[in-house]
Amino acid sequence: MSVKPTENAAKTPDAGDDQRLCLGWREWVALPELDIPRIKAKVDTGARTSCLHTYRTEPYTQDGERRVRFWVHPEQNNLHASVECDAAVIDERSVTDSGGHTELRLVIATTLLIGQETWPVEMTLTNRDSMRFRMLIGRTAMAGRCIVSPESSYLAGEPVLRTPT
Repeated sequence: MSVKPTENAAKTPDAGDDQRLCLGWREWVALPELDIPRIKAKVDTGARTSCLHTYRTEPYTQDGERRVRFWVHPEQNNLHASVECDAAVIDERSVTDSGGHTELRLVIATTLLIGQETWPVEMTLTNRDSMRFRMLIGRTAMAGRCIVSPESSYLAGEPVLRTPT
């Protein structure tokens, strides 16, 4: 399959009528269910699961459902901008990072918005203060939907939030 991404075209055809979203190694995304309209994410085919930086988490139970309240600094190098989020906990998993360290992480499900495309993803929550990107998009979230052009950046453009009609 030969992929030649254009500057503004996020969808690239491959064999047949299959249309997949072409992503660069980093992209602007939104997490509308978490009220995060814009966050820079690293597209990481080496990571199985997507993850989101949280600097504080508070797990709790409401009406028998496990939930987590958490806080995100969506902008790199800006510790003043903060978003408070709340989501159901769907799992708790041991995740091994690229340095070989294993950590038990809470997992949530939310909607990922890249360009004009949205779909549900699972995301682990962890403190990424020492990392350059506040979010990673893992291969499970991209499987069957995306192809990656590793020499490109921001192919999908800014996330386009749709207003309800």
